[in-house]
Amino acid sequence: MLNKIMLIGNLGRDPEMSYTPSGKAITKFSLAVNRRTRDRESGERREETQWFNIVAWDQLAETCNSYLHKGSKVYIEGRMTSRRYTNKDGVEMTAWEVVAENMQMLDAKGTGQSSGGYGEGGDMGADDIPF
Repeated sequence: MLNKIMLIGNLGRDPEMSYTPSGKAITKFSLAVNRRTRDRESGERREETQWFNIVAWDQLAETCNSYLHKGSKVYIEGRMTSRRYTNKDGVEMTAWEVVAENMQMLDAKGTGQSSGGYGEGGDMGADDIPF
């Protein structure tokens, strides 16, 4: 079986990092992915935006929180997951999220971002960060 998603988009808000009771870092942010299409009848170009909720854990969570901000352009690779919850009105809902496994910053150098890739399983120390 395969569950893999690859996205390129811009952060819709600043990342929010917290810690689980056991001390694991978790960072959440939204990602806007644009898709350009052309209307078959009128020939008019349209742009659709799809929003994704991204969740990063451990070292990747800390990296995302430290170096990403609202508007950052990033490549996210991960897997789709769903979770069920009950909303404030007592209705059972399903939330879909992308659990990030790799992240690459795509903003041009000199804009406060760098093109560096980060992911789970990477042993990255302070000397490895390119900026």
